[in-house]
Amino acid sequence: MIVWLADLLSDWISWSRLFQYTTFRAVMAALTALFICLVFGPWTIRRLTELKIGQAIRKDGPQTHLVKAGTPTMGGSLIIASIVLTVLLWADLSNIYIWLLLFVLVSIGGLGFYDDWKKVVYKDPNGISARFKMIYQSLIAIFVGVYLLTFADYNGQYAEFVIPFVKNYQYPLGALGFCILTYFVIVGTSNAVNLTDGLDGLVALPVVLVSAGLAVFAYVTGHVEFSSYLQLMYIPEVGEVTIFCAAICGACLGFLWWNAHPAQVFMGDVGSLALGAVLGTVAVIVRQEIVLFIMGGLFVVEALSVMLQVGSYKMRQKRVFLMAPIHHHYEQKGWEETQVVVRFWIITIVLVLIGLASLKIR
Repeated sequence: MIVWLADLLSDWISWSRLFQYTTFRAVMAALTALFICLVFGPWTIRRLTELKIGQAIRKDGPQTHLVKAGTPTMGGSLIIASIVLTVLLWADLSNIYIWLLLFVLVSIGGLGFYDDWKKVVYKDPNGISARFKMIYQSLIAIFVGVYLLTFADYNGQYAEFVIPFVKNYQYPLGALGFCILTYFVIVGTSNAVNLTDGLDGLVALPVVLVSAGLAVFAYVTGHVEFSSYLQLMYIPEVGEVTIFCAAICGACLGFLWWNAHPAQVFMGDVGSLALGAVLGTVAVIVRQEIVLFIMGGLFVVEALSVMLQVGSYKMRQKRVFLMAPIHHHYEQKGWEETQVVVRFWIITIVLVLIGLASLKIR
């Protein structure tokens, strides 16, 4: 909206051109989303408490978490609302990628909302069935792949798989291969972030860090000169995705203020599923799926720990970890919750820096 107003007033007010710069709008988007979450956080917590939307704790989880039962959940709705409002305010609404990301955020957020609602109303920690969740996520992911193949201006390059740290190497996928890759990236990231959301503040900061890293790739990829200098695929108009990533950063930082240990509100599936799906979609848009795999290594390890635990128990009746996901394993080993969270944050910082290094190391 502000981009349209700035363009309209540029002939009369010279400084209004400032709002046309992506970097300035990205900073303002982050600050706006942060402000919304900080201001409306207490009201959201009060409303969730009044509605008795409290977290149901798994009986097979860590016993130390039982004291968290009843803590307001579905706080991810605040994150989604702040991102949507911020993006509508600061992004160029004529950009196809912005509307695609908003669609993924709201649609997967709706799935998470329904899941959380079942947990709260029916006091069922398991929520909706895994089959329903997978089918829903799959349909959204396939839609994203078809949408990008149909409308994105890539000169056929969308059907290529970009290998980081290697100079000018792109593997042709074809339309079907691209849709399959899109499916695994979006669905996988959505569920991986959801599995990681098990401790106070554990997910929020890694999402900020990964989103900030992807924002750099979006900005560079959408810039003719920068993409040419760094030997990245140039994608017209994709620089606007930087605004969306900045909004995610601000919203999650604002939410972390209320979610830090001891948490006053939990993100819930409405937040974690949606944020994971959006991060996967951004990675697909900017053609940096492997970079997402690197920067989001924490999410990958959390998901793999669950898969290994379940697979090992079914095949050998033995557990690989004391408890899965892996953050619970370290809790069982005697680590304090804050120790696990901060150390996992540090790991994510290192992984994001490694991912960013791929911009120059080729």
